[in-house]
Amino acid sequence: MFDLNTWLLALPVIGGIAAASWLVSLAKRDVSIVDSVWSLLIWAAAGVYAWQSAAVTQRGWLVLVLVTAWAVRLSVYITARNWGEGEDRRYQRIRANNQPHFWIKSLWIVFLLQGLLAWIISLPLLAAFGGAGGLGWLDLAGAAVVIGGIAYETLADWQLARFKADAGNRGRVLDTGLWRNTRHPNYFGECCVWWGFWLLALAAGGWWSIAGPAVMTVLLLKVSGVSLLETDIGERRPAYAAYIRRTNAFIPGPRRAG
Repeated sequence: MFDLNTWLLALPVIGGIAAASWLVSLAKRDVSIVDSVWSLLIWAAAGVYAWQSAAVTQRGWLVLVLVTAWAVRLSVYITARNWGEGEDRRYQRIRANNQPHFWIKSLWIVFLLQGLLAWIISLPLLAAFGGAGGLGWLDLAGAAVVIGGIAYETLADWQLARFKADAGNRGRVLDTGLWRNTRHPNYFGECCVWWGFWLLALAAGGWWSIAGPAVMTVLLLKVSGVSLLETDIGERRPAYAAYIRRTNAFIPGPRRAG
């Protein structure tokens, strides 16, 4: 059953966190901090759904543990990765394209927009907390997909961090490990996480929450993920152009000749 009141209650909580993050970004002159906050917005929504539940079921506790693990890991990783690096080039481009007065525009085109997307993506969590009954095979399958997705993106992030830490790899392209069969294994793992949460929602009767993983998939493929990162990377890094020709963009698969 879709609990509209509980879903609406999460919106001002998410908006408040997003607005507070925006104030911090003004002091730092760096809107990149929204990437560190992103997963915490969804985690906050999960907290609201748990708080509003009359009694948190086994499924609810399972979802709460899983979404906490996902959110904390992603936030800590992105914060550590970006520490001391200044504003990400993607956001520098957005800043340049939205002058003058980007400082105020960034409230809605960066922070509140991401808050709105987080609110929609959190729908499977709402459905999972609202369902009754004990855990079944579909819950276990969903949990396995979530855990597998977290593990996959964690390993991909670790491989990339290790590669970048080696000065001898400057100018080279990571095409080993998980990065051998997909150009974006971290995004593929993230996608798996949210389809896994949808399976948990489906076990609770929340088929309607499919909008959550669908929006996340579109974002990863067409908006803030693959498409945005590869807009001009082939021009800036010729070796990456060859990598594109022989490696799947998203779903892991065998390498092509090229």
